[in-house]
Amino acid sequence: MTYKNIVFDIGRVLIDYDWMTMLKDHGLSEQEAFDFAMCIFPDPLWKELDIGILSNDEIVTRYGEKFPQYRELSRWFIDNAHLMPVPRPRVWEKVRELRKAGYKIYLLSNYNEWLFETHLADTPVRELADGAVISYEIHKIKPEPEIYQALFEKYGLDPADCIFFDDREENVEGAKAVGMDAVQIFSEEQVLQEIEKLLQ
Repeated sequence: MTYKNIVFDIGRVLIDYDWMTMLKDHGLSEQEAFDFAMCIFPDPLWKELDIGILSNDEIVTRYGEKFPQYRELSRWFIDNAHLMPVPRPRVWEKVRELRKAGYKIYLLSNYNEWLFETHLADTPVRELADGAVISYEIHKIKPEPEIYQALFEKYGLDPADCIFFDDREENVEGAKAVGMDAVQIFSEEQVLQEIEKLLQ
């Protein structure tokens, strides 16, 4: 299959996250960090954060109401979001090679505006892309079909010309449902291998 457009999720694809080290450096034990993460990330409030309608303060307040034991920690965690990302410079260099080879590069990611700006501040990720649709901009999140359609419509893309890389199975299936090929990503090495296939 020949593609024209390569569409990347951001987290765990173009950058990684290390919330465990972030929380342990803040003084939590590994178990305490895990328990906190298992409350915060799977909760529907995290999706609300990505949708981008509520402010960070509103989200943190609601977390505090739902998990009073984590009221202060959830605020610290959001306020110090810059400590979570892990760079993937080898991946960025490979994306540069994709651009040189003639592919168009797009970002399609679930992100709150503050986290998006903070996590990408010291990276070339936005500069590597020809365009992006981020969930907070349109108040839709993957795997809702509307966010994929927004990307196609904004840049005039034919989904049959696109391949999408994302770390979550439901987002990969959502992409396939709207006509894109898609691959679930499990590691940095896999991202590099998938890009290498496109460069051959």
